[in-house]
Amino acid sequence: MLIDSGNVKRLAIFFFYDKSGIVDRYVPYLLEDLKKNATEICTVCNGQLSPEGRAVLERYGKVLVRENKGFDVWAYKEAMEQYGWEKLQTYDEVILLNNTIMGPVYPFKETFDQMDQMDLDFWGMTEYFKIETDPFGYSPYGYLPDHIQSHWIACRRSLVSSRDFQSYWEQMPMIEDYAQAIGKHESVFTKQFADKGYKWAVSVECEDLRDYSGYPLLMCPKRLIEERRCPIFKKRSFFHMESDYLRNTTGEQTTELYEFLKNKTSYDVDFIWETILRNYPQYDIVKNMNLTYVVPKEHYDRELLDQQVKNNKIALVMHLYFPDLLEESYRYVSSMPKEADIYLTTDQEEKKVKIEKTFAKLPCNKLEVRLIENRGRDVSSLLVGVKDVIMQYDIVCFAHDKKTTQITPGTIGASFAYKCFENTLSSAAFVANIINTFEENPRMGMLSPPEPNHGMYFTTIGNEWGPNYEVTKDLADQIGLTVPISKESPAVAPYGTMFWFRPKAMKPLFDMDWNYKDFPEEPNGVDGTLLHAIERIYPFVVQEAGFYPAIGMNDKFAAIEYTNLHYYLREYNKVFVQKEMIGYPDQMTAILKDTLELKGFIKIFLKYRGKRFLKRHVSGKTYGTVKKCMQKFCRR
Repeated sequence: MLIDSGNVKRLAIFFFYDKSGIVDRYVPYLLEDLKKNATEICTVCNGQLSPEGRAVLERYGKVLVRENKGFDVWAYKEAMEQYGWEKLQTYDEVILLNNTIMGPVYPFKETFDQMDQMDLDFWGMTEYFKIETDPFGYSPYGYLPDHIQSHWIACRRSLVSSRDFQSYWEQMPMIEDYAQAIGKHESVFTKQFADKGYKWAVSVECEDLRDYSGYPLLMCPKRLIEERRCPIFKKRSFFHMESDYLRNTTGEQTTELYEFLKNKTSYDVDFIWETILRNYPQYDIVKNMNLTYVVPKEHYDRELLDQQVKNNKIALVMHLYFPDLLEESYRYVSSMPKEADIYLTTDQEEKKVKIEKTFAKLPCNKLEVRLIENRGRDVSSLLVGVKDVIMQYDIVCFAHDKKTTQITPGTIGASFAYKCFENTLSSAAFVANIINTFEENPRMGMLSPPEPNHGMYFTTIGNEWGPNYEVTKDLADQIGLTVPISKESPAVAPYGTMFWFRPKAMKPLFDMDWNYKDFPEEPNGVDGTLLHAIERIYPFVVQEAGFYPAIGMNDKFAAIEYTNLHYYLREYNKVFVQKEMIGYPDQMTAILKDTLELKGFIKIFLKYRGKRFLKRHVSGKTYGTVKKCMQKFCRR
């Protein structure tokens, strides 16, 4: 069926879901352009919809709010039932699309003009190529065939008026989960109708990429947008599973997409930040967007810094507890620009006098040494000691002197302090470039050094929560945070409690109006306490305020960090390879996990009922052989 572009009657059924019922700005931007090409738009919302959100969506047509069940599949089904087949057949085209896509990067008219010239029964934007297996377990074919992705399927009258199409939807079973949405609808829709003789195509033709990627829109989105004028991209690009990305790419795909959208198109990338920061785990966003900034330590533009300090009020807050570290602390504090205000806190009058003497010649706009209570350590220095002035500033660095005396050898603790300081205040050039990084990234709310991973701190990676999840979650509830927080997803936090931040991004935490009595008395450095909760809550507060946390390093230290991580990874890989556990990274770790769980089972089996069971069911000679084999396996 051909479409008469000059006299087309087109219905768009737009599926919308948001856990909070909020309609972010990317949605009306998409619908505004769609409206230019559709006679009618009907939005179907699963679950709740805020009054403000409903008002936005109703600008574009009818809005149906239904129970949150059946995913987008049943939303389409119920919308079509409300129209009825007789009414639906009056449209030249019925488009089923959902809000898993963002755009348009280019006007949808380009796509419609292109597809109107083709004799088709249905078409889509993008295609997912055949998978030889059925990972979801619902395909009637035993594999996933080539198929149009369900974020956009346009069905022409020739298909909509057919009994085949109507029966397909009338007999659609309830969709209980994501796997069923793919296995029972998206992956089979195209083949079922193609096998019945209906003609189809996609507007973004990628047949030449079949061997390059089975999912081009996710794995090489920039290529589709830049080379094939694909008007859409997936919201999932910014929070997808890292394991899947690293099976297919080196992790560049999302950064490439974002930079192209930002620098080469008119699409407002702030739409992306607005919706992903509100809805998705910060760890996933940080890893997919590669939000690790490597900043020069030795070179900077003085004229640029002069302009930045005119545009921003800059401050340093630093808690000083150890008098013997004052000279070292002075060296790092002197990295701040002379236009900055400096607030130093300490807990004793005698220390205060020494600090004032040591820092008397520090070049700065303002120096103030404040006496605070020795309760809450460096955390109370920030949340209580300077809360009366903190909101006056645009960008602030927070630091504290650091001595880890309980760990031997002392080099372990000293290196932790080195890592923190080198990646917050290592030099004047580095600080200037940090300020510039904030200036260039208005959605960045916090910049922290990477977590420690040397010596006894090695297991921090993979165990970031430690025993601190519950106390952090309780604190999040007190503050009223709604961003995702889970045990499975770590906080992108300053694990040495030194970092740069925008005070306005941390306002909800300061609004709690802390006082010294809120913190436990000394000693209070044990995991699972309020101090460790606050250390981990910082980035979630930033995210709640609509900003992202990030990791920052100077370029000299980045070389150290890369070399260390490469060494760790190589040592693990050597063991995997020696034990012939070879494959994709997620496969290798799954094999290791299964092996360790099996060993654990065998140990328990041998310790308790195993001996009696084996003696009862096998001969004495066989029993000894089996037992030795099992014990040898457990020692491997």
